[in-house]
Amino acid sequence: MSASPEDIVITGIGLLTAVGGDVEESWSNILAGHCGIRQTTVVPIDREVKVAGQLSIRLDDDGLVTADALSEPPGQDRCIEIARRAAQEALAHAGLLDSGAYDPERLGIVLGSSLGGQRLGERFHRQWVASGLASADGHLLIDYPIDAVLDDLARRHNLRGPRCVQSNACAAGAVAIALALELLRDNRADAVLTGGVDPLAYLSFGGFQDLGALDPLGCAPYSRSTGTTLGEGAGCLVLERRGAAEERGARPLAVVAGFGLSADAYHPTAPDPKGVGARAAMARALEMAGVSTGDVDYINGHGTGTPSNDVTEPRAIKDLFGPTPPPVSSTKSITGHTLGAAGAVEAVVSALAIRDGKLPPTVIPPGAETIPGLDVVPDQARDADVRVVVSNSFAFGGNNASLVLAAPGIRHEQSPPSSRQVVITGIGALAGDAKNATDLASHFRERKRAYGGTFVDLEGRGLFPTAEIPPANHRQGINPRLYRKMDNLSRRAAVAASQVLKARALSSAERSGTGVICATSGPIDSIETFERALIESGTGSARDFPNTVMNAAAGYVGLLNGLRGPTATHYGRGPASVTALYFAQRLIATGHADRIIVLSTDETPASMVAGYAWIPGYMSRDDCRPFEGSGRLLGGAGVAILLEAAELVPSDAAVLGRIRGFGMTGGSARNGRMDTDGAPWARSFELALAEAGVGADDVDLLVSDACGVPGIDDVETRARTLAGLERTELFAPKAFVGDTRTSAPMIGLVHGLTAGADAGSTFLVSSSDSGGTYGSLLVEVGPGARV
Repeated sequence: MSASPEDIVITGIGLLTAVGGDVEESWSNILAGHCGIRQTTVVPIDREVKVAGQLSIRLDDDGLVTADALSEPPGQDRCIEIARRAAQEALAHAGLLDSGAYDPERLGIVLGSSLGGQRLGERFHRQWVASGLASADGHLLIDYPIDAVLDDLARRHNLRGPRCVQSNACAAGAVAIALALELLRDNRADAVLTGGVDPLAYLSFGGFQDLGALDPLGCAPYSRSTGTTLGEGAGCLVLERRGAAEERGARPLAVVAGFGLSADAYHPTAPDPKGVGARAAMARALEMAGVSTGDVDYINGHGTGTPSNDVTEPRAIKDLFGPTPPPVSSTKSITGHTLGAAGAVEAVVSALAIRDGKLPPTVIPPGAETIPGLDVVPDQARDADVRVVVSNSFAFGGNNASLVLAAPGIRHEQSPPSSRQVVITGIGALAGDAKNATDLASHFRERKRAYGGTFVDLEGRGLFPTAEIPPANHRQGINPRLYRKMDNLSRRAAVAASQVLKARALSSAERSGTGVICATSGPIDSIETFERALIESGTGSARDFPNTVMNAAAGYVGLLNGLRGPTATHYGRGPASVTALYFAQRLIATGHADRIIVLSTDETPASMVAGYAWIPGYMSRDDCRPFEGSGRLLGGAGVAILLEAAELVPSDAAVLGRIRGFGMTGGSARNGRMDTDGAPWARSFELALAEAGVGADDVDLLVSDACGVPGIDDVETRARTLAGLERTELFAPKAFVGDTRTSAPMIGLVHGLTAGADAGSTFLVSSSDSGGTYGSLLVEVGPGARV
């Protein structure tokens, strides 16, 4: 078919890299092969590796100022400042900066990041280590969570539609673009600001050094291949449907035609040397785009410069494209590896290659030989007719993502997406003392707390109760060899997944095609442990560092169970689980996966409690009493939900229910705050109800997000009233398992499916996150739901 009004097009781009403070400066220097890798001044360099792809600008309140180093005022976050510049450029380029062209409630934002506000967290951590917890400035932690940058940009630009952070290590930016594409194809938004951002940070710099993965001379992809070089920066893109974009006078830069996601299920850090997962991601992207390998004019490679990548990726490319593949180059040889931003930075570069008919070069060190049989566009840019580009991002834990971008006028034979019904066929859960979903259901049914007697003793702040999972409950169903490598966050995810797969047996072939999409508030204990060692001794454990990435849990679950389908990791609190469930259901419904295990996993170590304990009256000193002002009691959980295409479920398998409606909304609250009027939260209820085609009076149960903090509980009460749900029966799970953050709506889903309700009854699950993100699920109970 020819170009379609429903094509998703790029109408605006923004770029900030080591070689430029905007799109055109970065692109000009990339084409010239000007390398931005140099000695870094923003992370400690008391070890062998001293170089990075560092920005050559200072970011301050007065704008961009040329300088050799970036000096951050107290309380200012480098990640947020970098993202602001790229986002503003992209929105201005698209003509959407304060334009009023779209309803703000239909403007979404999806970003990828691996580190977020890690530099602020490091400042807090150094104060803690040096002078004790009481001397550490808790205000530094307001913008520390990875999703703080998301909330900041959403508030600044009045983006009140769906919002989400992807944190799949090096693939985060590419996966963010994939989710943005689906939100637009599914008519959840009219435009989406998407992309990725990461700063240089001591955590990642020290970690990659401890792994021996950094090249002290600067990375040399596809040639010397002796290590990577970390970089920083941001790439932002504005995506819209072609018809609407052209109607308002926007000029499409390129079409985002397809994406492919896969997991290696091979090793916690190293890629599968056979390149099977990488090949699968590229093949799936081409299939979705409706183009063949012969149509591809250029591949923007992952090209990190590590020995493992520079063997695996070329092998996968040659296996898919044949012995003479299209030209392949690595932007990282110029910008460094920008981690969570890389997929987005390189998507912008790919769009510019299409716009200008230029192949960007790979910088090759003098005397180094390139990989035989691969045209890596050495040293000099090249003119070419660039119509179709594949952009690769292959991350820690075997997370693979490929994008296909095409020229706006190209013909691509996309098949109409299928529309399959998706059902829930398995649940697994552990939370607090509850060991599985049946045990959890029993606690809820008997109104019995699944916690008591577990406390965190914080220096200078006293005892705080928690609803953490006992270590003994982590061991079931995990290979002992891998168990020793895993942290507690990954272990609880693995146990929950093993419960699902025990109840819903899958063949080896079915497992291989099954995806894993995870939502988490992060491996805070692994991060604190590794970074404390860095701060105190200058080195950390190479064994611990792989567990500091957000997607480690999903990688381990895939590895343990041979799950090689689409994979992604959503970061945040409750609404992150809602978007994870949405993305999984969307991929299955459109035929891009047959089944996906959706995971949530959260922990409550002392370092997590310390992050909140500085706020007067915020944390409970005894138990959690929603709507009674008890304060928040943090808990740990691991939950797994198996979603399947209904047409593939065998007749003897239990259908527990189905998600009939999603509500994903944003407000305008400042970071760390809530929208006190309750309107954005109410809108999430209303969207879920509308999609399901039911009214407020048809809802049999509302599973509340109330946690004992009046500033949250009272807002939900207002939202319920605004949505006409004030008389609906209410259940607050956090009274019995504590606040499990990202896992809370997943636990709510488990409760609704195991409460003994009649088949066909409906319940609504509520969730929120400070900073103004809200998510709701409207779920119908199935015939096999009773426990």
